[in-house]
Amino acid sequence: MSAQDSCLSLIKYLLFVFNLFFFVLGSLIFCFGIWILIDKTSFVSFVGLSFMPLQIWSKALAISGILTMGLALLGCVGALKEFRCLLGLYFGTLLLLFATQITLGILISTQKVQLERKVEDVVLKTIQTYRAHPEETAAEESWDYVQFQLRCCGWNSPQDWFRIPSLRSNESRGHRVPCSCYNSSATNDSAIFDKISFPPFSRLGPLARPRHNADICLVPANSYIYREGCARSLQKWLHNNFISIVGICLGVGLLELSFMTLSIFLCRNLDHVYDRLARYR
Repeated sequence: MSAQDSCLSLIKYLLFVFNLFFFVLGSLIFCFGIWILIDKTSFVSFVGLSFMPLQIWSKALAISGILTMGLALLGCVGALKEFRCLLGLYFGTLLLLFATQITLGILISTQKVQLERKVEDVVLKTIQTYRAHPEETAAEESWDYVQFQLRCCGWNSPQDWFRIPSLRSNESRGHRVPCSCYNSSATNDSAIFDKISFPPFSRLGPLARPRHNADICLVPANSYIYREGCARSLQKWLHNNFISIVGICLGVGLLELSFMTLSIFLCRNLDHVYDRLARYR
């Protein structure tokens, strides 16, 4: 066997093994998404999301898993069976994915101000219509989860909630904010959690109650709440995780470039393999 044949065989099996790994990874992601759909109650208790946002994320995971499995299957079969059409389709799909990521990166960099304004408009609209439509709560529950995780309140400040009609109390003149704004670490008094009702989670039992941010309940604005807006908290999070985000993006891009290079090299040199097989016959 010549050096070129050995190199082609090495590339072939490298491409097969790497894509087999991603096929298994895609299968796990798909199964995890389906598991969340089937066993929502357990994940509601563990994560703190309500049913509607959790259902959206589970479907996104399932779709991502299917796409990953499909792309990896193209690479596996194309490399192992040396099908030029499948290798070409695999290369084209990776190229399209890579070009899409580059385009998104450029758009985010050049349209940063417009993107921030759009996000602000969406968040403020969600705050303005908070609890106005009980049948449409996915965005509100997701925003409650963001406030709870980022330890913030409102977009610019807690005052964003003061003008919301659905949060005004007839019994008190004070302002109220969602319980996702409550800073439980600022006080040792946990009595407030005993006074808060959790209608969507009541069937989960008392042990599940402290794990939630209570997206439908309210607390007084003069109590222990987060005083920083989520816009500032989000900027801090992006700044603190900037290196990790860039590293992940670069890693994914280099991985895609590597797979594209291996697939196109194998595809272009299949003629040499076919010629060698013809001579043996």
